[in-house]
Amino acid sequence: MLTNYERSKEDNNDDQQFYAEPRFAHHLDQNFRSRLTKLYKEIIPSDSVVLDLMSSWVSHLPNDVRYEKVIGHGLNELELKRNQRLDSFWIQDLNKNQILPLKDDSVDFCLMVAAWQYLQYPEALSVELARVIKPEGRLIVSFSNRAFWSKSPRIWVERSDGDRIAYITEVLLSQGWSSVESIFESQASQGIFTSLFPKGDPFFSVLATNKIRLN
Repeated sequence: MLTNYERSKEDNNDDQQFYAEPRFAHHLDQNFRSRLTKLYKEIIPSDSVVLDLMSSWVSHLPNDVRYEKVIGHGLNELELKRNQRLDSFWIQDLNKNQILPLKDDSVDFCLMVAAWQYLQYPEALSVELARVIKPEGRLIVSFSNRAFWSKSPRIWVERSDGDRIAYITEVLLSQGWSSVESIFESQASQGIFTSLFPKGDPFFSVLATNKIRLN
């Protein structure tokens, strides 16, 4: 369990107020986004129901694959309306309420991109995700070393990249997820600014498999 200090943030104002204005910008560089799309294409079958949790105006899913259904969630309605991959969406502040309005075993894959870093109660959300994701379904948590730091809990702000992977893994395993693996890759910049900024956004992803529930 996290301590109150670890859950605390520099900016404790309402999250919905912070995200009230849409941000139609990419918060991760092109190499990161391409790597993420490649990962999705490799492991998510087209007949899947996909939950894009804490989403925005893009979902990074491959353009040439159509899934059974893509459900979105976030805090800004205009961003979610702009996202053409979403078949439906809802608005909810997961730091106030971790109960998801979804049926048991209704999702095959849940995606979280640059999202876990804002969770104050990841333990409760991990339990809910295990409820709505089908047995042997998967959770994919992807992130880099960027964030709106004032809105991130101190457990994220004060840890290294490797520690963050370990933190996510520890929470998921402690809440009953059956297996967790991770990807940790550096990315090289491309384009006219390569000489000035040779290192691109590093790519981190934690992939967890939901346990089989015994009756």
